[in-house]
Amino acid sequence: MNDLVVMRPEGLYCPAGDFYIDPHKRVTRAVVTHAHGDHAKSGCARYWTAAPGYRLLKTRLGAGAQVKPQEYGQVFELGEARVSLHSAGHILGSAQVRIEAGGEVWVVSGDYKRDDDPSCAPFEVVPCDTFITETTFASPQYVWPTSGSASAEIFQWWSRNRDEGFASVLFCYALGKAQRVLAELTRHTDATVYLHEAMTKLVGHYRRENIAMLPTKTVNECVASFDFRGALVLVPPHAFGTPWLKRLAPYRTGFASGWMGAPHETIGGRAAKYDRGFTLSDHADWPSLLRTIAETGARRVLTMHGDSALLIELLRAKGIDAAELL
Repeated sequence: MNDLVVMRPEGLYCPAGDFYIDPHKRVTRAVVTHAHGDHAKSGCARYWTAAPGYRLLKTRLGAGAQVKPQEYGQVFELGEARVSLHSAGHILGSAQVRIEAGGEVWVVSGDYKRDDDPSCAPFEVVPCDTFITETTFASPQYVWPTSGSASAEIFQWWSRNRDEGFASVLFCYALGKAQRVLAELTRHTDATVYLHEAMTKLVGHYRRENIAMLPTKTVNECVASFDFRGALVLVPPHAFGTPWLKRLAPYRTGFASGWMGAPHETIGGRAAKYDRGFTLSDHADWPSLLRTIAETGARRVLTMHGDSALLIELLRAKGIDAAELL
């Protein structure tokens, strides 16, 4: 039996179906796991993606992109392969790709997490023979705090800054992280949160999918004299240190990311930039990687995206055929 998925210069390729998964070059047929820019290459002839993320992907690729949305679990045929998309729990519309051909079942995880997240569907375990897993945080040093604790810490930080007369400027990724923060904070408040304009359209797409989030307003909608003291403002990391931030002063800064969960010496200058860090990741931590691999029942595991040497060594010791996907 030939491998159902192989690595080519264009990216992951399924020979049986003649399609690519998250290609990084232009191809004829692309199955896209989610709308983050490093997974969604513009200029492909046709795309397939999970229905909840359809608007996000169209926004990323442009109105002219030929995107066919698929419901989670819906089987469709590409060439000789039976394909279906299953929730990955990473962001809205994120998907694992299940491929069945020649009596074999392979699953490509895409980016995924196992933590509770009210802004997207939870991860679905998909049994398979071969599991291709991301390994962004494949080290025992990465163990995320209890679900919901990061948003509680963000709310406490915001409240303290408000009492002391500061705006709370929280840097977080515009797609996925910002919406998760807005959704999780509904457990603590109903206050309006202010957004950098780069986040506005993306938050709107989440609202169209009926994701409950705090009310929001774009910073640029506010009059020039608006006083942001006491407010929470969500800002993408690329805006750090730019003149745009001056109108928010006085403020304190925070950063929400899985990288904040690394040992201090590993974080290095990344943490030093901000007044406060919050460990909030949209990827699986070390225990979740091990748990997920075990639950798939896969006899073979291939890894990508990250340093996976330790994980491969551990899996091989357990009798699993494990290797980096090259």
